[in-house]
Amino acid sequence: MSGLRFLPALCVAALLLTACGGGGNSVQQTNGPEKAEIRIGMLPLPEVAPIQIAIDKGYFAAEGLKVETELISGGAAAMPDLVSSKLDVLHSNYVSALLASASGTVKVKIVGDAYAAQPGNFLLMTKKGSPITQVADLKGRTVGVNTLNNISTLSVSALLKPAGLRPEDVKFVERPFPEMAGALESGQVDAALLPEPFHQAAAKTLGAVMLSDLFTGSLADFPIAGYLVTDTFAQQNPKTVAAFQRALRKATELARSDSAEVTAALQKYTKIDQATASTMKLGGFSTAVDPARVQRVADLMLEFGYLKQRFEVSSILAGGASG
Repeated sequence: MSGLRFLPALCVAALLLTACGGGGNSVQQTNGPEKAEIRIGMLPLPEVAPIQIAIDKGYFAAEGLKVETELISGGAAAMPDLVSSKLDVLHSNYVSALLASASGTVKVKIVGDAYAAQPGNFLLMTKKGSPITQVADLKGRTVGVNTLNNISTLSVSALLKPAGLRPEDVKFVERPFPEMAGALESGQVDAALLPEPFHQAAAKTLGAVMLSDLFTGSLADFPIAGYLVTDTFAQQNPKTVAAFQRALRKATELARSDSAEVTAALQKYTKIDQATASTMKLGGFSTAVDPARVQRVADLMLEFGYLKQRFEVSSILAGGASG
């Protein structure tokens, strides 16, 4: 989706001694990334807008990286592609990342943060006219999530607790986000977890109704997802990881300061029209991973039995991830 600009032959030769052109952002050939072409797996959600921005603005190219992206249905589902090196970087919810790490199934490193939830980002919705009008009414009902045993199921479980329900009181069913509204309308699920922009589209086209904002109360400002590489990739490609982090950080800073850039980026990797994109409620883009904040995810996973013992998030942070 974005490529390196090939340097003139004379400039390439000059790079052996000095940076071409003397610019502070120029990449010296001797200090360039070990792997110049990387593939990133990501969900078609607003939280990955900085990736698209970094491609469009040439931030990756300036770091010597050629980046291609692949849309995925969920972090857990795409984890095998990260392990097999089909993907070099994976945008994943933190629950899937921590589950894989704690179980020893996959050794991963968190190389960057993606998003923290803000009011209106993720909603639990019901069909128009549904008899389900409060969270307590979900007992015995079917709830649609994009992937089982991930941030979706964990957050819904936390939402059920104040209503006196346990996770086993509902049945979780997997549906990709783009298909979720249809599953709700057809009755395949009784309630559905929908992030922006999908909940906005479901309300507009099908009359879907909000049952509850998902990340409120104890889950306010909850960290949602980050960017992962395998431990092996991190060890073998430290300069590549550092280059990715610098470009991502620069793009994230722009996303935080100019929502118009996010709106423009969204239309490149999603089917969101400009009118919808411009009215979306964006979450919190972060330029660095806050270990204490991500630890909240691990601690909640322990509470609901996703983990058997406390997991220290700091053990899987890559160098440069926390700033």
